[in-house]
Amino acid sequence: MNIKEYLTNDHRRCDEVFAQMEEKANSTLSDAKDLAKEFVADMEQHFQMEERVMFLEFEAKTGMTMGPTEMMRQEHAQMRNLLSRLVEAIDNDDKEKFFGLSETLMILLQQHKKEEQMLYTMAQQHLSADTDRIVAMMDSLIVE
Repeated sequence: MNIKEYLTNDHRRCDEVFAQMEEKANSTLSDAKDLAKEFVADMEQHFQMEERVMFLEFEAKTGMTMGPTEMMRQEHAQMRNLLSRLVEAIDNDDKEKFFGLSETLMILLQQHKKEEQMLYTMAQQHLSADTDRIVAMMDSLIVE
């Protein structure tokens, strides 16, 4: 499996948990609480794989530190903020706020998918010789 496939598959896994969380929230927010915690943890793990491994490897190889990786870090910061507010809305049992934040997060996640077409493709081109090592490093960050 190459870097692009690895990270794209992880996006899909996070998307699935997000969809399950939203579905549970339709009945009650308390029903969605465990899935929300799982989603936040999954997203943070994904961000860490990118920020602590792939981005650093890409930047070291290309010398591009203020390009696409910096933009992705900014988007990650926006999403982290939304995720913490989403959990807060669940804790406060504020369904309206939850679904407002959830919708905003969904839009941001969709926009963030450009990462798959642009950055993952570039990373695969520049890092293909190191794919096995980089995927192993990302795997080592996964906490079951």
